[in-house]
Amino acid sequence: MRSGAKVGIVGGVFVVVAGGVAYGGYNLWNGITGGSQDVGTRSAPRSGPVTAEEVTATARDFLAAWAAGEPERAGQLTDDPVTAGPAIAAYREGGGVSEAVITAGTPTGTTVPFTVRATVTYDGVSKPWTYESRLGVVRGASTGRPLVKWTPTVLHPKLTAGATLRTGTAKAPAVKAVDHKGVALPPEKYPSLVPVLDALRQRYGAKAGGEAGVETWIEGANGMPVGTLLVLSPGKPGELRTTIDAGVQAAAEKAVKRFPKAAVAAVEPSTGAVRAVANNPASGFNTAFQGMQAPGSTMKIVTAAMMMRYGVARPGSAVECPPDVRWEERTFENLGRFATAGDLTNAFAMSCNTAFIKAITPLKDKGVHNTALGDTARKWFGIGEVWSVGVQTTPTDGSVPESAGSETAASYIGQGRITMNALNMASVSATVRDGRFRQPYLIPQDVDGREFATAEPLPGAIADGLRTMMRAAATSSVGTAREAMAGVPGPKGAKTGSAEVADQDANSWFTGYSGDLAAAAVVEAGGHGADAAGPVVADVLKAR
Repeated sequence: MRSGAKVGIVGGVFVVVAGGVAYGGYNLWNGITGGSQDVGTRSAPRSGPVTAEEVTATARDFLAAWAAGEPERAGQLTDDPVTAGPAIAAYREGGGVSEAVITAGTPTGTTVPFTVRATVTYDGVSKPWTYESRLGVVRGASTGRPLVKWTPTVLHPKLTAGATLRTGTAKAPAVKAVDHKGVALPPEKYPSLVPVLDALRQRYGAKAGGEAGVETWIEGANGMPVGTLLVLSPGKPGELRTTIDAGVQAAAEKAVKRFPKAAVAAVEPSTGAVRAVANNPASGFNTAFQGMQAPGSTMKIVTAAMMMRYGVARPGSAVECPPDVRWEERTFENLGRFATAGDLTNAFAMSCNTAFIKAITPLKDKGVHNTALGDTARKWFGIGEVWSVGVQTTPTDGSVPESAGSETAASYIGQGRITMNALNMASVSATVRDGRFRQPYLIPQDVDGREFATAEPLPGAIADGLRTMMRAAATSSVGTAREAMAGVPGPKGAKTGSAEVADQDANSWFTGYSGDLAAAAVVEAGGHGADAAGPVVADVLKAR
């Protein structure tokens, strides 16, 4: 403890005054009272789960040391003092936290929730800041001591490894985002846009004509802001026009809230303009743009294009659809082991796995069965290219790697190592609707002159064939997308999908188009595509 420290009680909370700056804690660490154990009387290290008393005492000591402005002492009470001590020091110094009172809640097992009520001060301006976090207590592997399990989220729930707290003049002015018609997009009305707008601000804020204010933010390991936590002085926001459509965005926000984990994206086929992006949870990771998940049978759109490209089958070609098929020592089945007869359009509408896997044999004869799907995805759909959307997406937008063995069969039905997200699959439907790939974008290209990804137009017969099959899936009596698309106006087309994931129900996928709008959604553990993701996409398409 620094010399001159004074102890008092404010509102039932102990306060330590050190160096003229007040930090609060709900109790005092045992260094003030001389500790609880004398040298020479220490017993052997304890083992086993931490006790309730140890959880309470360890949390008490750590929070009090943090509140007292003693980062080294607080760090020593964690299982990673080398990382924790400097992080706690940076919280106070870099974040400009001039006062803090920490109040603990009731422990649950080894977890202790707490509330931080702080004051942030910079250049003579102060503002209160309140948030909640939690810590966990574990037993030290070598010492047996109860210790706080260190993670950056202890200091703030949005902190990540390598990130730190900063207060000062913002690196970029705030932006007031508007949709493509000039309608304002306030974050309180469109919560899914918060991480998107934060990213747009860092990239385009200086171009939007605003003036930076004073803020507290999280600075990532790369030195770039990743989220504003507190605004001390607002500055002057600049206006930034996006391609979002406020009406479609509102429908997307509402639709994803039906499920604990869901994402949807909507794209205008004639231009590539992104008209909506929504996630639940709304804050944090942008699953719709950055997710990397197997897309299930929605991938059959690309597989069907591949089959037509290589002359394996066309929409009216008779195909086999047995209940199961074997390839490279692995058996693949249709849902419920159904079987049917008919043409490729019927197999597509019913989402017959085996009909599409059987395409391997003729493609193997051509020597392209392991590469044809990825080549087709890139050639006509822009999948695997880098899309300059305006905000971060995935390293490559969609991934259809070369496959081998049974993995090739799995890839033809959207499993294996194929990864997509809602934006990628919305673009696939948009490409079918328009007949050519137009790279999705959130900020017009002329704002910064960035280069867009390109792909070859779909040959006319293949585009027509894909539209025929997607229309059958959305409208025919056997179409798996018919019920979800029933109220969606035409011209329309769709494809359902479900993707198997270890240790949980299948992810629900759905993609489709109506008029000049295409959309795709994924619902984690949602099951069949028509059951969960289908209604999400339908509601978005109806909003146009």
